[in-house]
Amino acid sequence: MKASSASFQAAVLFVLAGMLWGIQMAISNDHAPFPAHAHLNLLGWVSLFLFGIYYRLNPALDRSKHALIQVAIWCGGTIVMVVGVGLVTTGHDAGEPIAAVGSLVVLAGMAYFGWLVYQQERQSARSEKMALAPAE
Repeated sequence: MKASSASFQAAVLFVLAGMLWGIQMAISNDHAPFPAHAHLNLLGWVSLFLFGIYYRLNPALDRSKHALIQVAIWCGGTIVMVVGVGLVTTGHDAGEPIAAVGSLVVLAGMAYFGWLVYQQERQSARSEKMALAPAE
């Protein structure tokens, strides 16, 4: 599976969960977990979809195991963080360490993505330089 496909599919699942959760909050008139809901939509929908676009624009990276690992780390961290933030915002202090662990996993996922981007951009720059070199 390509990383872009995994990103897009996971993003759709996250946004559907976020929308259903938003509807549930509106029906119950209990908006206490809205920060967790916002994290779910931003990390799970927006960020994952943007990762997918970047991966789709870079086919070699899109097919790499590194990109799939990054998507998996991001998805796992997002789930853990949202659960933790949801617990904290609904009055359960036990959610603090869960949110902290999730935050660190998401941070690791972003650092990994950053590393992949820098590697890809360096490789692209080298390829362009070689393609533009004059013939001898």
